[in-house]
Formats: sequence, C-alpha cells, structure tokens
Amino acid sequence: MPVLIAYVFVVLIWGTTPLAIVWSNGTGHFTVAVLSRMLLALLVALMINAVLGRRLFDRPGASHVYFIASIGLFPNMPLVYYSAQFIPSGLIAVLFALSPFVTGVLSMIILKDNPFNRRRLCALVLAVLGLAVIFRSQLALDSDAAIGIVGILGSCVLFSSSSVLLKARRTSVDAFNQTTGALLFAMPGLITFWWLAGAPMPQLPTQAVAAVVYLALCGSLLGFTLFFFVLSRLSPSVVSLITLMTPILALGSGALLAGERLSVEAAVGTVLVFLALIMYLDVVAFLRRPKLT
Repeated sequence: MPVLIAYVFVVLIWGTTPLAIVWSNGTGHFTVAVLSRMLLALLVALMINAVLGRRLFDRPGASHVYFIASIGLFPNMPLVYYSAQFIPSGLIAVLFALSPFVTGVLSMIILKDNPFNRRRLCALVLAVLGLAVIFRSQLALDSDAAIGIVGILGSCVLFSSSSVLLKARRTSVDAFNQTTGALLFAMPGLITFWWLAGAPMPQLPTQAVAAVVYLALCGSLLGFTLFFFVLSRLSPSVVSLITLMTPILALGSGALLAGERLSVEAAVGTVLVFLALIMYLDVVAFLRRPKLT
C-alpha cells in the first residue's frame, strides 16, 4: 500500500476515533466498551494470522516489544474511555494533540535526547498556556471536566512513553504483528479491570455497537497497523503532522454529528494549542520542502 494512502487513512481514522469512543460508551459502562473493542480486534487479528500462517513470536525480543506496545492499550485505553464521559470528543483530540510535547520531554528523560531548541521551548510555553485556558473554561462549565482533562493528559503520557520506549528498542517486528501482540499482552489487564469494575452486563443500542465494531476493526486493528507502517517509512517530522490534522477533523465531526460546541474561552485555548503545534513542528519550514512521494 502506498505510504501516502496509509497516511491519509490514519488521519481519517484517528480523527473520528474520539467521537466513536464517546458513542461506544453507550454500551452501559466504559469498561464494557473498551474490552469489547479490544477483544474483537484481537480475535480478528489472530484469525488473520492463523489463515496466513503467520507467527507472533518468530523474532528474538518480540515479547518485550509487544509488552511495551501494550502500554498504549492498557492501562491507557481504560483511562481514555473513563475520561471521555466528562469532556467532548473534539476536546479529547485537542488534548491528544499535546503528545509531541510530552514525547519531547520523555525523550529527554528516557533517550537522553533533548529535542527542545528556543523555538520549541516557546511553543511548549504557549501550549501550556492554551491548556490552562481550556482547563479553566471547562472547569467553569462542569467540575467533572477537570477529571476528563487530567485523565486524557495522563493517557498522553502513557501513549508517548510506549512510543519512546519502542523507538529506543528499534524493533524489526512488522506492523501487524506489533498490533496483534500489543492486543494480546493488554488483554489480561483489560479483562481484570472489567471484572474488578463489577462486570456489568452490556447494553446494546445500535449506535454503541456500531461504534465498538468501528473502533475494533478500524481504530485498533487497521489504525495502529497503518500507523506503525507509516512510522517505519516516513520521517518523524512528517508523522508528527498527524497530530495537527486529527483534532481539526475531530472537532468538525463532533460538531456535525454530535452537536458538540466549544465555549469561546475553550476555542481560544484550542487556537493557542494549534499555534504551539505549528511552532513546535515547524510547519512553515515543512511546507517549503518537496512533496511526499
């Protein structure tokens, strides 16, 4: 598959994932929604591997890679689903857009690689300012929104930690096996978490079921596989632009399909976050480069 097509699909899938997460919580309990999604994705992935005669553990160190990748699913995904109960889907995407800053800080700590120059430090300060404006606006509307914002920021830390550790590992495991292995290693934690939550019986409204199926097949299986594929083919600067595009799509889909609206103050904070991302990723310099091939 051409890299550009894979790139576009990642943007489309990840841009619609936040709204699908909000809808899938209609199954009755967020633990049911996240477990159903991951279990369905794992079963389909294992069937594909069985049909194609692929082996998960055919490379040395594969188990270690799968464990690191699984951090992005558990405990990360239950935290996302829990937080999605308190804030709009568009805002979830905007907060996730801060992940390049989190990744930069973690790279300093884990990889001993400092990505921050003067421009990026200014971008980090601007992003924190935007986050503060968003936090203040949401807190004024609903005190529970603070829980959602803190939860999504915690999710950014978990997902970025997994990505940075995988980068340090420099794995040769292919993208599909990496996704399948991550799902497999995350499953015990997801099942345990669901059971400890009281194992509620799921409700099955059509919208929630459709959202779970979409998230399982597209959000988890196809989305992560394409992302790992893109990550292995393109430079980090090109891949990082996904973070800038998906919140715009998420805000649009949330407004059109779910009637979500941001307050004026939250919109100002969102604009500050986007400006910070443009500065951090140096989008102006990127646009002057030759087109992707």
